[in-house]
Amino acid sequence: MQISRADFTDPRLSAFLQAHLDDMEPTAPPESRHALDLSALQQPHVRLWVSTEGEDLVGTAALAGLEAHHEELKSMRTEPRLRGRGVASRLLAHVLDDARSRGVERVSLETGSMEFFAPARAFYARAGFVPCPPFGDYADDPLSTFMTLGLRPPPRR
Repeated sequence: MQISRADFTDPRLSAFLQAHLDDMEPTAPPESRHALDLSALQQPHVRLWVSTEGEDLVGTAALAGLEAHHEELKSMRTEPRLRGRGVASRLLAHVLDDARSRGVERVSLETGSMEFFAPARAFYARAGFVPCPPFGDYADDPLSTFMTLGLRPPPRR
């Protein structure tokens, strides 16, 4: 599996991200869905990575700057047929390593509170994320769960 920065001209990426948005659509009303579309992921404060196996795009993850030393995990998605094979774990480790290397001290996320998102909440909890209040521009929403992870600086060599 290879992880690299996203190529926004790759048609596989737009299809993969649209499938992510389509997955989210039935889970909550529009005001409670916070997934970013292709154009929002191209903003200067966002860094998007893709995971590929051979010719297949199998995962995405992004970090969006919130304030100094605090970023938000966005667009975390694994190709559904490959879930449970470590794609998300490797992507998450990669983006957290990137954040640490740039001096980010905290990464937070918003995910759904419904049963559909239970596997995601469990995954993030296993990675050390803990519940937190809304952050950034988010407001309290019973359909959202907010989580955060404090990052240790990278070890000195």
